[in-house]
Amino acid sequence: MAKRSSLSIRIVEGKNLPAKDISGSSDPYCIVKVDNEPIIRTATVWKTLCPFWGEEYQVHLPPTFHAVAFYVMDEDALSRDDVIGKVCLTRDTLAAHPKGFSGWAHLTEVDPDEEVQGEIHLRLEVVARPRGRRLRCSVLEARDLAPKDRNGASDPFVRVRYNGRTQETSIVKKSCYPRWNETFEFELEEGTAEALCVEAWDWDLVSRNDFLGKVVFNVQSLWAAQQEEGWFRLQPDQSKIRRGEGSLGSLQLEVRLRDETVLPSGCYQPLVQLLCREVKLGTQGPGQLIPLIEETTSTECRQDVATNLLKLFLGQGLAKDFLDLLFQLELGRTSEANTLFRSNSLASKSMESFLKVAGMRYLHGVLGPIIDRVFEEKKYVELDPSKVEVKDVGCSGLHRPQTEAEVLEQSAQTLRSHLGALLSSLSRSVRACPAVVRATFRQLFRRVRERFPSAQHENVPFIAVTSFLCLRFFSPAIMAPKLFHLRERHADARTSRTLLLLAKAVQNVGNMDTPASRAKEAWMEPLQPTVRQGVAQLKDFITKLVDIEEKEELDLQRALSLQVPLVKEGPLFIHRTKGKGPLMSSFKKLHFSLTTEALSFAKTPNSKKSALIKLANIRAAEKVAEKSFGSSHVMQVIYEDDAGKPQTVYLQCKCVNELNQWLSALRKVSISNPGLLGSYHPGIFRGDKWSCCHQKDKSGGSGGWAPTWHLSTLAGARRLRALACWPGWGPPVHLREQTGSGPVPAGPPGREGSVTGEFGKCRVVWVPHVGSLKALRRRGNELGAVSNAV
Repeated sequence: MAKRSSLSIRIVEGKNLPAKDISGSSDPYCIVKVDNEPIIRTATVWKTLCPFWGEEYQVHLPPTFHAVAFYVMDEDALSRDDVIGKVCLTRDTLAAHPKGFSGWAHLTEVDPDEEVQGEIHLRLEVVARPRGRRLRCSVLEARDLAPKDRNGASDPFVRVRYNGRTQETSIVKKSCYPRWNETFEFELEEGTAEALCVEAWDWDLVSRNDFLGKVVFNVQSLWAAQQEEGWFRLQPDQSKIRRGEGSLGSLQLEVRLRDETVLPSGCYQPLVQLLCREVKLGTQGPGQLIPLIEETTSTECRQDVATNLLKLFLGQGLAKDFLDLLFQLELGRTSEANTLFRSNSLASKSMESFLKVAGMRYLHGVLGPIIDRVFEEKKYVELDPSKVEVKDVGCSGLHRPQTEAEVLEQSAQTLRSHLGALLSSLSRSVRACPAVVRATFRQLFRRVRERFPSAQHENVPFIAVTSFLCLRFFSPAIMAPKLFHLRERHADARTSRTLLLLAKAVQNVGNMDTPASRAKEAWMEPLQPTVRQGVAQLKDFITKLVDIEEKEELDLQRALSLQVPLVKEGPLFIHRTKGKGPLMSSFKKLHFSLTTEALSFAKTPNSKKSALIKLANIRAAEKVAEKSFGSSHVMQVIYEDDAGKPQTVYLQCKCVNELNQWLSALRKVSISNPGLLGSYHPGIFRGDKWSCCHQKDKSGGSGGWAPTWHLSTLAGARRLRALACWPGWGPPVHLREQTGSGPVPAGPPGREGSVTGEFGKCRVVWVPHVGSLKALRRRGNELGAVSNAV
């Protein structure tokens, strides 16, 4: 049994933001951090104090996360980006809103003393002396400290305070993973209520030192325990009065936390078998489970239920049969053809999810060139006379006002061109459509024609197909191309209007140009000749689309099954470190492809793969500290070559979103690999030492490893972090030590046992010299699609 958490995040908009530029406006964007780890970056909205983002994300998190923070930033081209303010939601706050947090939240000032992260390793003892008892505090090391300097690191030291006396460690230069191994003693007065405070600071030569976090201990509890050792999470300084609330603007958010308990896959098999048997029998069987699920599902969660059921049946190879059963159930209770599949039923929601899963690449092939053309042209397009803006035309010195009629005619011509190109692209795409999508539409077409066989309903089967293909798939993608990954940024106001009018035209074609659709917006009349022609093209396309026989479907699926499934692909910059001595790096842009067998790369998407890393040889995929290369969004893939020698490849992504997507994908496909690393170095081996911890031993971490879990005995080697991952990929392996303010108990070396905690009961192994426990990986199939779906 395992516990996991997921966050549904929608960053809607901001308002009344302060101006950060001399022009009197700002260029705002949002960064989302979980426990001070960036996981999401929105697009930048230029020159506005009331930005609209409308971006949605679904991320999986470790159940032990503490808070999620939303930072509003102002992008600057020549200097560092300005921080406008932040909204912080703790885990307890989100848990108190089971239906999700929704509304406006005031931005607050970002206090550097609250921006802390990392853990510190301490040993506390009460020792007896001839003159009385003394409190001994050993400051051993720290990890994952916040970088406070421009070089991406810190110069940390520790200040220990007790009973009016202060002692400090030495300063470790340029490291977020320092080691001190220094011990301090204080006279201990029995009965005193004074607390022991351990603070971490970043030393600065010119300006004041930066606060890195603190841990406070109750000395009375130490009297009873006599000794306490472990890794302690650094806490922020919350003694300051919060300033700026309300004067920095507001942010509208929709955030929902879900905590789930996932049982071993075998626990779900009876339900899975029952569902599969009912789908195989269809309406001929006695089962009532699918209708019961639909009847008892509320409107709010119907999309989630539909998506999870679809994932389940896709994994069982029964997606087409599942949808066919829903089609029959929907048709059985529908008497009016005009309302068919127009409600948000389980059938409609399941078909939407199916098209997004199985048809996204097909959508990109059909719509991609047209969407790119609209964005590149940036033409002013308007058909509604009440919204026309008259503008000047002509060359310099010969300007004349463009009449309303000219604007309307020019707009109609532009839209006719876009619509014609889209319909032509669609007509040529029959063979490009996935076989399972074609077979599903064939079943839908046949079921509707059987239900409404009369001549007056001859268009109903076509409208049933277009209600999904055009109205619920193509049109939403045209109106919001960023949400369908057709563009990296949202469209500006002018381009959005063009896309909206084009989507309306596609809807009219999908409705088969009914009189009702024409009557709604009479000003769309200039497009009617193209729409009528498009109806004929669309009917011919659907006729060919559903004309797929069982043998052809099986042949296409068999050919597809012979191909290695593609998990993720895209351009990345590759960095290779060579030799000992000074760091020598090559920076080269290549196209990477991740399949279920290998990570390969080539010069271009269509060129022959020049090299590959076998998936079975991957040992870890983790982030690299920014100071290592002086660049953000760098990850490392640690693997063994064919000779069994350790190798590391460094890859740079264009943004934090892409970085987390690649990390999630790599972790998912390599989760069952033998010999996965228990920890790693977040820096690089430069010259004769690691940049993260300054150790000179290259035999551990990314430079090399032993085939056991004892790698963490190498001081400074960072544990694999339980970071957020993106939808479609499983969570990264949890190898975090116990979190929170309490210590991790130490145990005898080499002893195995069990522990019951937040993750249920799991096997652990005691590691010498570290005083930490590491949970061994659970079987990957316990977190499979079945568990995800139910």
